[in-house]
Amino acid sequence: MKKIIAMLLAVVMLLGLCACAKTEEPAPTTAAPTEAAPAETTAAPTEAEEEDYFTKLIADAQAEGELVIYGSCEDPYIAAAADAFAAKYNIKTSWQRLTGGEVQAKVEEENGNPSADVWFGGTSDPQAVCASKGLLMQYDAQNAVNLMSDMYRDADGYWYGIYTGIMGFFYNTEILAEKGLDAPKDWDDLIKPEYKGLIWFSNPNTASTSKLFLNATVQMWGQEKAEEYWYNLDQNVEQYTKSGGGPSKNVGPGECAIGIGFLHDAVYQIVSGYDNIGMAVPASGTAAEVGAVSIFEGAKHPNAAKLFIEFCLTPECVELAATTGSYQFLVLKNAKQPEVLEKFDLDISVCIDYDFADAKAHTTERVERFMEVVNGENGSDRFLTS
Repeated sequence: MKKIIAMLLAVVMLLGLCACAKTEEPAPTTAAPTEAAPAETTAAPTEAEEEDYFTKLIADAQAEGELVIYGSCEDPYIAAAADAFAAKYNIKTSWQRLTGGEVQAKVEEENGNPSADVWFGGTSDPQAVCASKGLLMQYDAQNAVNLMSDMYRDADGYWYGIYTGIMGFFYNTEILAEKGLDAPKDWDDLIKPEYKGLIWFSNPNTASTSKLFLNATVQMWGQEKAEEYWYNLDQNVEQYTKSGGGPSKNVGPGECAIGIGFLHDAVYQIVSGYDNIGMAVPASGTAAEVGAVSIFEGAKHPNAAKLFIEFCLTPECVELAATTGSYQFLVLKNAKQPEVLEKFDLDISVCIDYDFADAKAHTTERVERFMEVVNGENGSDRFLTS
């Protein structure tokens, strides 16, 4: 009898497991970041505790009365976020647009006495470097629960992601057709002799976009092969722009034939009327940025800065991006993805598992090494900044 009961129990358990199983559906071609399974955490604050926290934070921020923002994404998005925050909380808000490299250089020079309170947008790499130098403030953001995955935040609370975007290349189809050239499809294509003088990229001294590129190429191929690639690519680069978005703005008008950067920047140019732009997600793999927000150590308005971080981690803020022409994938699980992305063949799942800790530790030395590798034949004048 005991054996029969045991067998019945085993059958019931097996049926339960089968009932719970699901077949896996294929991912769509245009794929937003997917939400990871939540990790086990300590008990979340109650609704009353959360309300009390925000009530006090808002009051303290309004008592400070001011917030100063350095922004490293596109100007219209920075302005929209700053204006929305100011209107919502009645706090005087000002902003300045600087590239990621420029912000890093500025706060390093200011050394704990920053002239701004928060850093909004741009890739997380220079923000991570600043965190490693004690130039960012740790903050345990309550609204970080809205993030799709822990990969979109610094483990120690120094920065939080608000969007992500694919690095690739874009090209002027008319110029390539006139020259009888095929469109590039992978990284190795960009170093072919026929593309000499046709490529624009951003300056690693100033642009966080190219810092991500340096880290990604080392992570994908190893240091030696990456350095060889940097050298060969440099032979074909006509111009390095100060900002990572610079190449995308020049492909449509025909000032350059091929640009390297984030594909959402090319999407903006295409929907703005440049139907002569093609795009490619590198076939062998690429990296995705995480656009981040953070607080500067020594911020003069720390409560307003904390409140701004909380605001950035809400759909109310991040959904402003698409209204200003910034078409990145959003990384908040309660936010709506930009509808325009549905028209394009962009699948972020092809991106490598980017090692943020590696980037935090090695970005500075890789920029220095890049300059050593490429400055030999072509000279350093192309990398001077004003």
